[in-house]
Formats: sequence, C-alpha cells, structure tokens
Amino acid sequence: MSERRGIPAKAYAYAAAGLVLLALPFYLERFWLQAGLFAIAAAIGAVGINLLTGATGQLSMGHAFFLAVGAYGYCALAGDGTDGLSGLGLPGWLAAVLAVGLAGLAGGAFSPIAGRLHGAYLGIATLALIFIGQHVLFNAHGLTGGYNGRAVPPLNLFGLTFDDTELLVLQVPFGSVEKLWYLGLALLLGGVAFARGVLRGRPGRAMNAIRDHRIAAGVLGIPVARHRAAVFVLSSMYAGLAGVLLALVFQRTVPEYFGMALSLEYLAMIVIGGLGSVAGAVAGGVFVALLPQLLGRYAEALPLVSAPGTGGVAPGEAARYLYGAAVVGVVLFLPGGLARLVARTPIHRPSGESR
Repeated sequence: MSERRGIPAKAYAYAAAGLVLLALPFYLERFWLQAGLFAIAAAIGAVGINLLTGATGQLSMGHAFFLAVGAYGYCALAGDGTDGLSGLGLPGWLAAVLAVGLAGLAGGAFSPIAGRLHGAYLGIATLALIFIGQHVLFNAHGLTGGYNGRAVPPLNLFGLTFDDTELLVLQVPFGSVEKLWYLGLALLLGGVAFARGVLRGRPGRAMNAIRDHRIAAGVLGIPVARHRAAVFVLSSMYAGLAGVLLALVFQRTVPEYFGMALSLEYLAMIVIGGLGSVAGAVAGGVFVALLPQLLGRYAEALPLVSAPGTGGVAPGEAARYLYGAAVVGVVLFLPGGLARLVARTPIHRPSGESR
C-alpha cells in the first residue's frame, strides 16, 4: 500500500516541476534562460559521458572533441557559404540530425581503440583527440573560421525559426532563447529517457558487468569489445547533440571553448552528480554549468571574485576552484555523489503504514 500511495505523490512532484520549467520563459529575463540552456546542454553531454565512464568504466578525456564535431558539423551543414566559409545549405533540422550522426561516426572511427583499451590507457588515447581537434579548429579556416570561429545558422523546425525574430506567445515576446528553451527541455527529456531505458535493459546490465569485472563479463559470454565500442559511439552522439544545442545558444562557435578544460568539466559533472546515475549526471551538469554563470552575475557582491581583467579571481577561475573542491568533497565524504545524497533522504510515512 505504501508504494501505491507513494507513486501519485512522486508523479505530482514531477508534474509540478514540469509546469514550472514550462512557465519560466514567461517570467525570466534572457540571462537566466541562457544560463539554463547552457545547463541543459551540459546535462545532455554529461548523460552521454556517464554512460561511458560511470556505467561502463571507460575513462574518456576527449568528450569536448565530440561536442566540437557536433557544433561545427551543424554550422558546416546548415551554412549557405555567404560568409565565405564552407557550407552545404541544408535545412536546419536535417543539419542538426546529421551533425549528431557525424559525431557518432567520429566515435565509431575511434571505437576500435575504445573497444580494446581501458582505464588510463583509454584516457591517454582519447586525450589525443583534443589536440587533434584543436589543431583542426584553429587551422582549417575555410571550414571552422579559425581563431574567430564562425556564426551559427538559426535552426528551422516545423516552420519555426529559432532566431531573435520576436514571436508573441500570450502577449509575451519570444526570442531565440525562449524558443530554444522548449527545444532544449524536449531534447534533455528524450536523452534522459533513452539513457534510462538502456541502463535498465540488457545492455545496461552488460555495461555494469564490464565495469565491475571485464574478465568475468567475457567469461559469461558478454562481447566486451563490441559493447565498449557501441557505448563509445552512443556517448559521442550525446556529445554531438550537446554541441549542436550549445552552438545554437552561443550563436557563434569558437575553438577555445572546446579544449581540455571542457573535457575536465564533464568528468567533474559525473563525479559530483554520481557515477552511473542518469539523474546524477543531470544534477552534476546543471551544477557545473550554472556555477560560473552565477559567479559572473554576482561578482561585484562576492569577496575575491571580480570581472575578468579587474584584479582578483575571475568568475570562471573561481568556479573551477569551487567545483574542484566539490569533486574532492564528493570523493572523500559522498562517494555516490548528489544522486546518493537524494537516495539517502528519508521518506516520511504515516504512522502505522507498512514498509
């Protein structure tokens, strides 16, 4: 009886949270919606690397490379060449789908290595992707725009253009961030649902067996190399999707963003949120993505934190210190991350109710 009574309360909580998220564009200013979109994109990418590292035990240092493939792939596929850069002029929705597929193909090209290496060896191998990606992004000027990057074509979907052209909804003007907000929520919901389905099914059990003891998993008949390669491709596609969304939010891609620091941030997200937990990956992604935004917003009111170039600690640096400390704190005092903290929260039941 207790479980039956608990389901409606949980459903009501989810419904209330959903309604709040849907209503935010009507009340929040552009800064907060943009910060929320950064968090949504980070959460999507964190779910992907959590499938790889948290659920399967494969260390990847090259997640930023696949975000760059998604972001720049969308620009190249959707661009029309009027800016002097390469572009195929494809419809925005098709370019986005193909960009995610392109990230998956890049992961597939690397998957033979990912299927045979593990631990620190795989981490070092994926580290090479960052250096290769940075070299290409800075030097392939006709494709990437070089150091200055390239503008991101707006997305067109079902006749709706996700640009700053105002669209009145209930007398509220909707610009690009308001429109992208609902798209981002839909993509995050779909990504979370798919990842949960994978982890709860036979692939998820195989992935966990490989993570816990790969030799024993092979003895049980699990094709270890094939599963590792497949998860690497899936994680790359999640990263590509996050890269496309980030490009649409930024409205310009720059090579500096897709460097080593971004890959380390994604590892921090899944450690803080909880390895192997989809909800934990989302929570960690939101935490790490929002922290520098909040510090930058309130830099003047915080001690030691100031705007870049004015002395003191820049918001971005302060954010790295804080979530670095959070990683150490989680490892020492909360090994399961934020997901374990939520799981430990006691459930209050009426007196006399059976457990």
